[in-house]
Amino acid sequence: MRTLPDMGLGGLRSLLLLTCVLGPHVRAEGSQEDEDHEAHPSGPGHHHWGYTDMPEWDKYFPECGGTAQSPINVDIQNVAFDPWLRPIQLSGYNLTAGGTLKLENNMHTVVLKLPDSLKIVGGLPHIYEAAQLHFHWGSDSSPGSEHTVNGIRFPGEIHVVYFNSEYQSIDQALNQSGGLAVLAAFIEEGPEDNEAYEHLLSHLEEVKDGGESREIPGFDIRGLLPQQLDRYFRYNGSLTTPPCLQTVNWTIFNQTVPLSARQLAILEDTIHHDHDHILQMNFREPQALNGRVVLSSFRAPVGGRKAPGVAPPASPSDTDDPSSRNTETGSHGQENPSLGIGDMLAIIFGILFGITAMAFYIYVRKSHKRNHRSSDSKSNVIYKAATLMRTWRDRQSSTGGWGV
Repeated sequence: MRTLPDMGLGGLRSLLLLTCVLGPHVRAEGSQEDEDHEAHPSGPGHHHWGYTDMPEWDKYFPECGGTAQSPINVDIQNVAFDPWLRPIQLSGYNLTAGGTLKLENNMHTVVLKLPDSLKIVGGLPHIYEAAQLHFHWGSDSSPGSEHTVNGIRFPGEIHVVYFNSEYQSIDQALNQSGGLAVLAAFIEEGPEDNEAYEHLLSHLEEVKDGGESREIPGFDIRGLLPQQLDRYFRYNGSLTTPPCLQTVNWTIFNQTVPLSARQLAILEDTIHHDHDHILQMNFREPQALNGRVVLSSFRAPVGGRKAPGVAPPASPSDTDDPSSRNTETGSHGQENPSLGIGDMLAIIFGILFGITAMAFYIYVRKSHKRNHRSSDSKSNVIYKAATLMRTWRDRQSSTGGWGV
């Protein structure tokens, strides 16, 4: 593995929004007529959207033309380190084979429905409950992740969608700022099969045709995400499909997830959006930041563009092998922060200041003894050492907050 974030509608549109989040549907040109509204959501005027008509999305879904859209390109040199971002903590992910999960081909991606017992319990301002996960991919000749890093696109991307537990259901959370959260991870080619992904990929042939669904045995969903959950990028954004609602807390993990070449081929070449066409290249292009700040839970290294990958390691010990990685979190969960350039400069200036103050004090004492001045002839002169103030940049707060 390599190591590398408002609405107010109701009625019919609430149903539309719920349908889009629980299964991001994309209609390809030439596909057959929709059989029901839930499987194939449409916008005002019953408009059906697809990735081939992305420039026209905002004509039918106005929020797709908003100023806080997703996905985005993460420019490593312009991210802002935020020491308040804590490691993502998950709960309830180790599902057993005794239960089942619904796997569905909605003609635009493959969706795995998740029980709300799966939760994010740390790393966000609120507890978030799982709704579903889905994938974006390219083809054997072109990568297909939605987010990019330093302009680099990865073979695929997994999105795990959650809703704020302050609301009773996802359709209530949809209309609230910070109502949704998505954990995203990049998928790339690795040297061997990914066992966790095999639990899911081995069933894709059973839902090959559009609209098909199957119940599959439960498995450890945690294995679909990177091992390292403390290093990530965070920003406020939107759904990446219409209606493009701008209520999502994005978390993009710095560590990628490896799949073998065989597994990538299964993901790219199995699902059909209709009986005759394989579903590929189901991703949206990166959107403008429009002044948004991308935060980082770790100090991005100083330097230029690194490729391919996300943030290169900050030190030689920060390797891709979890057993040898010296991460920001120790073996007992205690932080072992490394000194950055700013910290080292502060120490150096502190030492120089101390030496200067001591030299000045000695000079004053010698001058006082040499001149033998009477303490009664003049009022005493008091020398106060200057206080070395270390200023901290105020914590960056984004518009709408992350779930607040």
